[in-house]
Amino acid sequence: MSRVGKVPIDIPDKVSVKFEKDGITVAGPKGELFQGLPEEVLVKQEENKVVVESNGTTKKHRSYHGLFRALISNMIIGVSEGYKRELEIQGVGYTAELKGKNLLLNLGFSHPILFKPPEGITLEVPSRTQIIVLGIDKHLVGDVTAKIRSFRPPEPYKGKGVRYLGEEVRRKVGKTAG
Repeated sequence: MSRVGKVPIDIPDKVSVKFEKDGITVAGPKGELFQGLPEEVLVKQEENKVVVESNGTTKKHRSYHGLFRALISNMIIGVSEGYKRELEIQGVGYTAELKGKNLLLNLGFSHPILFKPPEGITLEVPSRTQIIVLGIDKHLVGDVTAKIRSFRPPEPYKGKGVRYLGEEVRRKVGKTAG
């Protein structure tokens, strides 16, 4: 049995959980999320907790048990607190700015990159070299952050590019004359 799946999930005061035939809906002060559930997993509410149970003993049943418990937990945290990922830009002339809701990046290419965030994602640019991605869906926040980083990942010689806040880039020694 999954160690992660055994732990019940506490439901905060302002969060409501609704069970439907094909999934679970979690609503809170920040928004609403839906997650489809396979028939290998049983989800029920006991008092102020959500309990996830496996419907069998096969490897698929056991793996889904922990997975869907973690997904439901992430949904509850997302609608109550939200998720935040930060990026930093390093490099001379590399900048970011907001144009309405869109992000305009100058990353050393011959053209600026205009990134339109998907529905449910908010972008903030507190300084020209810092980007904050906010949202209630942990998966979507991570995907958008990775997409922005992929425009110019940090290179190992000078460290220029877009990186996660606090990410260490292993540096390589350049060519030597002689």
